[in-house]
Amino acid sequence: MTRFQNGSRLLSNTFFRSKKTPSTSPNAALLQGNFQIQQHRHFSNLARVTTKEEKEPRWKDSMDRLRNIGISAHIDSGKTTLTERILYYTGRIHEIHEVRGRDGVGAKMDSMDLEREKGITIQSAATYCTWNGYQVNIIDTPGHVDFTIEVERALRVLDGAILVLCSVGGVQSQSITVDRQMRRYEVPRLAFINKLDRMGADPWKVLNQARSKLRHHSAAVQVPIGLEDDLQGLIDLVKMKAYYFHGSNGEKVVTAEIPAEMEALAAEKRRELVETVSEVDDKLADAFLTDEPISSSDLEEAIRRATVAKKFVPVFMGSAFKNKGVQPLLDGVLSYLPCPTEVGNYALDQTKDEEKVVLSGTPDGPLVALAFKLEEGRFGQLTYLRIYEGVIRKGDFIINVNTGKKIKIPRLVRMHSDEMEDIQEAHAGQIVAVFGVDCASGDTFTDGSVKYTMTSMNVPEPVMSLAIQPISKDSGGQFSKALNRFQKEDPTFRVGLDPESGQTIISGMGELHLDIYVERIRREYKVDASVGKPRVNFRETVTQRAEFDYLHKKQTGGQGQYGRVCGYIEPLPQGSTTKFEFDNMIVGQVIPSNFIPSIEKGFKEAANSGSLIGHPVENLRIALTDGAAHAVDSSELAFKLASIYAFRQCYAAAKPVILEPVMLVELKVPTEFQGTVAGDINKRKGVIVGNDQDGDDSIITVHVPLNNMFGYSTSLRSMTQGKGEFTMEYKEHSPVSQDVQMQLVNTYMASKGAE
Repeated sequence: MTRFQNGSRLLSNTFFRSKKTPSTSPNAALLQGNFQIQQHRHFSNLARVTTKEEKEPRWKDSMDRLRNIGISAHIDSGKTTLTERILYYTGRIHEIHEVRGRDGVGAKMDSMDLEREKGITIQSAATYCTWNGYQVNIIDTPGHVDFTIEVERALRVLDGAILVLCSVGGVQSQSITVDRQMRRYEVPRLAFINKLDRMGADPWKVLNQARSKLRHHSAAVQVPIGLEDDLQGLIDLVKMKAYYFHGSNGEKVVTAEIPAEMEALAAEKRRELVETVSEVDDKLADAFLTDEPISSSDLEEAIRRATVAKKFVPVFMGSAFKNKGVQPLLDGVLSYLPCPTEVGNYALDQTKDEEKVVLSGTPDGPLVALAFKLEEGRFGQLTYLRIYEGVIRKGDFIINVNTGKKIKIPRLVRMHSDEMEDIQEAHAGQIVAVFGVDCASGDTFTDGSVKYTMTSMNVPEPVMSLAIQPISKDSGGQFSKALNRFQKEDPTFRVGLDPESGQTIISGMGELHLDIYVERIRREYKVDASVGKPRVNFRETVTQRAEFDYLHKKQTGGQGQYGRVCGYIEPLPQGSTTKFEFDNMIVGQVIPSNFIPSIEKGFKEAANSGSLIGHPVENLRIALTDGAAHAVDSSELAFKLASIYAFRQCYAAAKPVILEPVMLVELKVPTEFQGTVAGDINKRKGVIVGNDQDGDDSIITVHVPLNNMFGYSTSLRSMTQGKGEFTMEYKEHSPVSQDVQMQLVNTYMASKGAE
């Protein structure tokens, strides 16, 4: 094992260098054998010289030794710690730092200050490493439900994933969400039961939970030797060997025979593994049914076939923090997860009405790449690309299919968390980043020969909004710059302007999501912003007809003001398309016709702010039946003022009511929490209009006033152990109850009195 590590470390150091003269070192043979793989820098030239027969295996070898994997799990299951160990063992970093470590350095993949402070991952980070001559691209993703989009983006472009489960917490709410996302993007996966060194660790309980809650067809491929403080090593059930991890950081893997006292358990678990795999793999089933001895290579091939076909999930075990079980997991990634050519990726052909096209996934085809993540770096916008087909070179011209723009690639890099390494070209299956390319998240790039788009990612609707404004007037430019950047980077973060209150409203996936952005505006752009609860857009309306007759007469030296208006106001009939109607029903010339528009203008102005709580008045019809004018003193201003005062005079008699926005909310909660959630909806004055079953979940449709929905995402999560989801959209404005109206009017009066 250690010889392989030295080899892989050397490989990562000699990455992208030109071929040197054969060395006499012990690693020379290994390096010599792997140089063909690593040197895909020259393969475009090779393609021109070699014949078709020779060329195919070269591509194949290079592609077979490539893995794109993501690591995702519930909060605090140990994803970032596991990535840190993988990087250490593959020689990408030379010392280990912990998340929230005492040394203040923090894990490599948590490159943002906020991530290091809070000990959570906010943005998914990309890196790559080399293990046993294979190149592995890794994306470490957040576990918190507020950052779901980061997980969605990562899974969209990966070929395989590791689902990390905590041996104490088991299958938790976000594990279920992440698993649902993996299913949506049809990503083959391995499970890794982490934290076996913790008190109360029980991997078999977690395995059963994965089978029942996640409906995984899974079995363990390892058995731990001891648990909690006694965790010594692991037994590999495929090769039937025991592994122990020695050295200060567990870097020396010692292979030994299985301890005598564990042979019976290992034999039983191996039989269970063979049985489970043979249920989904015909070749292994034949050998199993005829009682033939199953060799380790046969079993390994069967597990690979079943995993790539997404019919089986092999379960690995270990403790990343205690440096046990990480190297066998890396071997498992190479053995069981697919290479880019084994995964079927579809593109949509825009020239043939979005017809599905299967991409070959080889560097031979036309270039097809997807921009799945944007980041504002020190040198401008950094765009992460996953190349699905073809080759991309520095200086090439590529076309953004979504906008039709032609772009030159000024710089091509490979990412290692927030560090970069310049490269000249990259081929299908790789994840790279480019600078100076202006695009949005989810755009597709081609070389112009085809017009394909990759299916766009599933972007959830934002569920929570906050009002935000900069404290100092001078920082407006930086403030809008920050909001524009975050909107481009994160499709779930939206910015809008409330036309009535003039406040900037930001919307996102939850309170934590928005808090992080407010904090990032403060840190990265040095703008202090005040955050408030957004004002709910109430409306007012009248419920009955009321007459008005108002004379506006003002005599000051010189020309006075004179105008009299008579008529009535009434509510518009239900279902009318307009919200304000003005009818001139005067017969004859009691009011000269040139004053009529200013009367309408006056009534419109008055209706902009009702006298109950100062919100606009809707569904209003005004009829003008009579009036009087003065030959000298009447003017446009006089009639405008007359109509404003007339409206105020009769408004109270028309029995006004307040309308509030009512939202259509769809909840998806596990059935066991249905009662609690329904009770809470009633407390929020919601009306349940529908209830359906979907597997183990209940889908409840309700109408709830928006004013009662603040902070709902947090309370729903606490009621349902984080398993509940909801979407909310505007339905209509409807009258509030009498007690709420009284409360709103009193609050408005008190605030006016204070002014």
